[in-house]
Amino acid sequence: MKKILIWVLVAASCLFAEVGAVNDSKVSTYLRGALLDVDSVKSKLSEGGFTVLSSSAINESGTLTSVVFTDDSLISLANKKSRGFMASLRVLVDNENSQISITNPFYFSKAFMQVDNDEAVALATLSKLTKVFSGLKDSKEKLKYKKLSGYHFMFGMPYYDEMATVGSAGSSSELLERLKAKDGGANLIFSQKLSQDRILVGVKLSNETSKFIEKIGVENASLLPYPVLLENGKAKILAPKYYLAISYPLLKMAQFMTISSVPSAIEKDCKKLFK
Repeated sequence: MKKILIWVLVAASCLFAEVGAVNDSKVSTYLRGALLDVDSVKSKLSEGGFTVLSSSAINESGTLTSVVFTDDSLISLANKKSRGFMASLRVLVDNENSQISITNPFYFSKAFMQVDNDEAVALATLSKLTKVFSGLKDSKEKLKYKKLSGYHFMFGMPYYDEMATVGSAGSSSELLERLKAKDGGANLIFSQKLSQDRILVGVKLSNETSKFIEKIGVENASLLPYPVLLENGKAKILAPKYYLAISYPLLKMAQFMTISSVPSAIEKDCKKLFK
């Protein structure tokens, strides 16, 4: 009965072509709207029942700010083995393109939750966002909905589950303390505890590594700060080649080659934070 209800909701969303939902078998990566300042974004998120975890400039000029947020339903959804990356969403305040860009929960839930996806939660989150942020539109970046859970950029490229371990300790709490102690905690942007030994954190990459967004498009720069899942004493990141590709679904191989050194640089940056 639950599955039938979920698909009724999905079908209804498709019928009315609701922003962020499946339309012609595809779903948009982002929800785009008119530019708002950071304080206005935070206010609307609070109005919608969300908790803001952080807001941080992600380029040197300060024209791009990533606002990370969550709520109880996202935390509960993501509190499963290797699924913690879905515990937060982001709003990019993009002064360069005069817009805001929100990570679409219906897109990223399908990708990050894999077989544990709960479409009812994703749709409810999407509805909350579209109510408080009026006039949102689907981004041009889209992928086929059914293929999201098995997505990879191309043959030989990593899938969601092919994560990289960038640190280890006796517990996730110990890893968090190590991150807080590194450079006085300057690289820890946010932390969200999901359960006793499962914590999602966002970290600042080096300025040099972060410049990749200028080469492949600042409009999708909400993928920063880089998410790290601390789980059972392991610090894990989504394989950079996967995370970049799922966040930039229109990326061409020629563009990918212009940042060929970035995936390894991301992994090195993250490993340094847990030494």
